Parts: sequence; C-alpha cells; structure tokens
Amino acid sequence: MSEKGTPEGERPQSQTQSTLSPSQAKSQSQSQPGSSSSSGPSSASQSSSGSGTLSSVDTIPVTLASVPEEPEPQPWGRLLPMVPGFRSHDCIEDQYLFGRDSKCNYVLEDPNDRNSRKFRIYSKKHFRIYREGSEVFVEDLSNNGTFLDGIPIGKDKKLPLVNNAVISLAEQRNRVFVFIDLMSDDQSSLPRDLQDKYLLTRRIGTGVCGEVRLAFERSTCRKFAVKIINKKNFQSEGYRNAPLSPVTTLILPFLLFTPCLLQPCLIKTEDFYQTEESFYIVLELMEGGELFHRVKSKQQLNESVAKLYFYQMLRAVEYLHSNGIIHRDLKPENILLSSQDDVCLIKVTDFNQSRILEEAVLMRTLCGTPSYLAPEVFTHASTTGYGLAVDAWSLGVLLFVCLGGYPPFHESFGHQSVTDQIIRGEFTMVQSKWTSVSDQAKDVVRKLLVVDPMKRMSIEEALQHPWLQVTPHLTTTMTLPPDPLSSSPCRRSNILPNGAKARPLPLCSHMSLLLNLV
Repeated sequence: MSEKGTPEGERPQSQTQSTLSPSQAKSQSQSQPGSSSSSGPSSASQSSSGSGTLSSVDTIPVTLASVPEEPEPQPWGRLLPMVPGFRSHDCIEDQYLFGRDSKCNYVLEDPNDRNSRKFRIYSKKHFRIYREGSEVFVEDLSNNGTFLDGIPIGKDKKLPLVNNAVISLAEQRNRVFVFIDLMSDDQSSLPRDLQDKYLLTRRIGTGVCGEVRLAFERSTCRKFAVKIINKKNFQSEGYRNAPLSPVTTLILPFLLFTPCLLQPCLIKTEDFYQTEESFYIVLELMEGGELFHRVKSKQQLNESVAKLYFYQMLRAVEYLHSNGIIHRDLKPENILLSSQDDVCLIKVTDFNQSRILEEAVLMRTLCGTPSYLAPEVFTHASTTGYGLAVDAWSLGVLLFVCLGGYPPFHESFGHQSVTDQIIRGEFTMVQSKWTSVSDQAKDVVRKLLVVDPMKRMSIEEALQHPWLQVTPHLTTTMTLPPDPLSSSPCRRSNILPNGAKARPLPLCSHMSLLLNLV
C-alpha cells in the first residue's frame, strides 16, 4: 500500500499555461531562431501586415490567471516513538499500514532493531490505523499481537484509538508508540514557549502538588517529563487567593535549577516555564520508573541490588546536605531508575520542592505519606524544628523496604497508629523475609531507625559502615556518568541552616559504584 499525493516540492501544473491561440503559437514558433518556415497559408496577422512580422495584437503579453495554491494538508494524528529505532509519523491520509513489508506506509526497517528478537517477531503487516469520520481505530493484523494501553486487541479485531493511547507490539511491555489526536489535544493553556519546544502527551504521574506528563521535544523527539505545579501550593492557608510575591516569582527558577546537578544521582532540570496559575518544570525522563513499582513487582530486592541503590541514595543526599538542602520527603516514589535492569543508575527527585514550599504547606503535603517521616517531624517540628537527621531516618525506611519488601511502620501492624509506631521506633523484621539478609545490612537499618536524632547514624557514618566497604574479589564496578567540575558558577554556598559549614562532596573524574555479588 502506498500513500497517494503530489511529491514534496512539486506543484500541479495549471491548465491555463497551454491556452495560447493557434496564431500565437505559430507566431512564437516562427520567431524562434533557426526554425523552419511553414509551407502552409500565412496567418491572418501576416496577411494584414504584408510581411512576416508580428502584429501589435500578437505581441501583447499573455497574463495567466492566478492559480490559488492548495493549502498543505494538516495531520489529524501523530505517532511519537517511545523507544529508540522508531520515528515519528504524521497521519494525513485516512489509513496507514505498519509492518516489515516494504509496501507498508510505515516500514519497520531500523538496522539496529532488525537484529533484536522483538524485530523478528513483528509481522509483515502488523497493524493498521484508520479513521472513519471523526473516529480513529487501530486494527491488529499480526500473529504475535498488538496491545493498546496494555490490552491485547486480538487478530483482525479493532479498538478505538484515543488521545495519548500507547501502542505495544508483540509484547505488552514493548511500548513503541504514543498516539496524539491533533484534532482534540488542546494545549492552548500551556505557555507559548513550552508549546513551541515540547509536545505534552499522557499523564505519567500525580502527586499532592500537581501532575507529571510525558513530553517530546519537537525538534528531536527526545522524551522528557514535565512536572506541572499549581502556584496555590506555594501560598499560606490565610492567603490562598493572594498572588505570589515578585521576589518569590523571580527566585523560583533559580531554586529549581540549583544545585546545578553536580551529582549524577540527582534528577536534572532541563527547562522552566510558568503562567499565572502554574509552574512547568521540564525534567529528564527516567525510563525505569519509580523504586516503589520496582519493589512492588519484585516483592523483595536482592541484597546486592538494594546495596547498589542505597549507596547512590546516600551519595545524592550527602551532596544535598553539603549544599544546605534537606530533602524531607524521601520515599520510593521519589527515587527513579534509569532502566528496567536491576543494575542501573538511580536518581533522587523532588529535592527542590521542600525548599520552595512554605513550612505549613509542606507539612500538609507530607501528612499523606507519614510512613517515611522521622519521629521529630511529629514531635518537634512546631517547636525546635528538625535537621539533616530526618533524611537519614527516611533512608533507613527505604533500605528496610528494599531488603524486606514491606514497610517497617504500617497501620496493619498492631493496634497503634503509624505515627505512634514511628514515634516509638517500633518495627519488626519478619523472620521469613529477613533470614537471607546479612547481619551487616540489618545493622545499617537499625542504626538509621533510631528515634533520637542525636544518636542516629548520619549519612557520612552510613557511607563508612562495613556493609558498604566491599572487597575487590567480591565486586564488579559499574561506571556512572562523569561528575561535572565543582567550579560551576551555579554551585550554591555550602552553609547549613544552622550556620555550620558542611563538608563538600568530593568530586572526581568518574564515580565507581561497587556492587557486592553476594
């Protein structure tokens, strides 16, 4: 099947271009140098002049009627690639065929993907997208399956294709395209600069402060995550309808971009936009999803994998603390993974949120997820406040969840509320879950989950714990991206909230994470 239409760069010829009269055509022929004379009777114009010259009538320029240019057809839909090896595709005609066959409108022919197992199980005619009036459908033509938002369509069957729907090929997890309905996807409320650079698609996350949407950079089709935050979340209870102060509006972009990501385990901010109602933060996209879903799917992480993730968390938080930032909301949803592989880079996100939310607003948002909050947040927040140790506690809870597969504090445990369990520091390591976990790993958990923040193990002490001091013959090295130089002009002062000067995080040409193969 092939698409019909005028080739790009060509325009249809107008019929008026060949409407010269016979006498004009003959006169033009006679006026050409080297042309032979006709042996037939002379034209009327020649007779009237008595010579072979053209009359004044014949020499009047012929003005062709202006032909209006046909407007370029606009696409009604667009397919954006979710994985490397595929390209974006605009839908202009009423139907398109996708598959390995060279006669398809969209041919699966990427040489890198051709060597993969998935490519070999794509069908010659895998699926078809077509529209009937204003309705759009996707039809499965394959032997190995086409999925729409994770639902198998069924061979020779169809499903309605709606805006932001995800198409998977051969396997449910092999998400290849996201469909954008250009006739219905209204992005007029977004900042114009954001619209010009990015195309926002489906929602990939939600939270108390807003939502996160998948976005594609228009010029490159690179994927990003755009966090949309309502500005009302930055206002105090008594001033809900009051506008943000000019100072707050000016410094927010600076706060969101600092500390300029000198640490590879912190999420990177790419762009920042705002309207009167919302902030739009463009972030790098982590394809592996949240740690929450990783633990939930596996139920319990292997100790070596948990150690790898925990080490990266420690390094990221150590760097935040050295720049005067307390995260205060460390939880599995705020730990993102770079890939679906166990051995991968992790990144801490939402660390800037705690710096720009007012204290009362922050406490209100945190109340929805108390399981990871330190005891002093509940007992001393309104009086003496709290410091860096709150993040150490949260990391202890995270490590507990990774190693044990369940939270240490939960409403289903006993008759106490989650808050009371936390304040008392009462948790249980269930034997069936912890029997394969090493004593050193358990020791790290216990020393982090100490109620008294003065006696709790610090981030620096955790990094020096024997559990994280591995021996060469039991390790493999995973090299992470280079650390930028510490001389960045955006590097913030390393003064902590209490006025003490923090120890800067040592920066080197690369960071090697030691993965204990126990």
